[in-house]
Amino acid sequence: MIHRQLYKVLQQKFFRGKAILVTGPRQSGKTTLIRALERQSEKKVLYLNCDEPDIRNLLTEATSSALKHLVGNSEIIMIDEAQRVKNIGLTMKLIIDNFKDIQLIATGSSALEFANEINEPLTGRKWEYRLLPLSIQELAEHSGMLEERRLTGHRLVYGMYPDVVIHPGEEREILYNLTSSYLYKDIFTFQEIRKPEVIEKLLEALALQVTAEVSYNELAQLIQIDAATVQRYVDLLEKAFVVFRLRSFSRSVRNELKRSRKVYFYDNGIRNALISNFSPPEVRVDIGALWENFLVSERTKLLYNSQKHVGQFFWRTKQQQEIDYIEEAEGILTACEFKWNPKKKARFPKTFLNAYPNHTTQFITPDNYMDFLIQEKE
Repeated sequence: MIHRQLYKVLQQKFFRGKAILVTGPRQSGKTTLIRALERQSEKKVLYLNCDEPDIRNLLTEATSSALKHLVGNSEIIMIDEAQRVKNIGLTMKLIIDNFKDIQLIATGSSALEFANEINEPLTGRKWEYRLLPLSIQELAEHSGMLEERRLTGHRLVYGMYPDVVIHPGEEREILYNLTSSYLYKDIFTFQEIRKPEVIEKLLEALALQVTAEVSYNELAQLIQIDAATVQRYVDLLEKAFVVFRLRSFSRSVRNELKRSRKVYFYDNGIRNALISNFSPPEVRVDIGALWENFLVSERTKLLYNSQKHVGQFFWRTKQQQEIDYIEEAEGILTACEFKWNPKKKARFPKTFLNAYPNHTTQFITPDNYMDFLIQEKE
């Protein structure tokens, strides 16, 4: 088993009076994670898989009396795929309020309906975490830095979903299965999507425009729907953990783009499957975009897994001056340019350097990217 960074974080939250919720995309390893916690625990665990119809029935509108019989002498209750249970938030609230000495942990494959069901009933009663696909940090700790460096090109093309990583040779089949609506199934299940094919067209358009500034109006014209629907669908895809957005950074320069955004995919393999392009990096015309998406998504995983809260942005002016990626932490800016070719000369715009004196700059290339994506253990 590849050790997940979230494992220790969850362990440290056990028996502290709150439920633990783990959300994340389908097939990111949530069930594997909580079953690992179950195996290592000396407590009596009750595991409930909500893919099973009888389990869903037991948990739907359950009374405290019914729950008492279900819980028995269990000390830990694990509810897997909890988003499949109607009114699961109220059931979880009953468990927390009536069984003070029990640790409740639940997983959900989507932030869509799950969040709607649990947020109000569990206000002040939960710790919430997100499990994303495997990170470079986790893989380097498992197989070694040297091996991961050797696999850089492979990761750029096929991504980091657990099933993809542990089944070499079957990457394309696995990724095509994931992208044939399975990954965003919750959108169709919980939202009123009249034309599912529109979501697929939008995803393909976003994949082709990855790392470029996104115009909802242009996307609307391309796939022949209105801009408000495009924005709604992008929001749904973000809540289903398929894509995420970065805002433009703007503080003091008059011509900075203030309301622009970029859309990134959490996983390069998913992005490449959507456009059916698994060509190796050395022959790709989109290698710059592929490299940027990889670095931004992996950096996002690192920050999240290490519980670091920083602002993440890109920067651009109307005169097309740009910086790929900016982090803001405690008033200090770190500006990064991503270069696949380390020999290619580049510089940071003077407009930015003069406007923001509290900054550091760095170029991230295949020679030094491990330093950007791996945090040294304290």
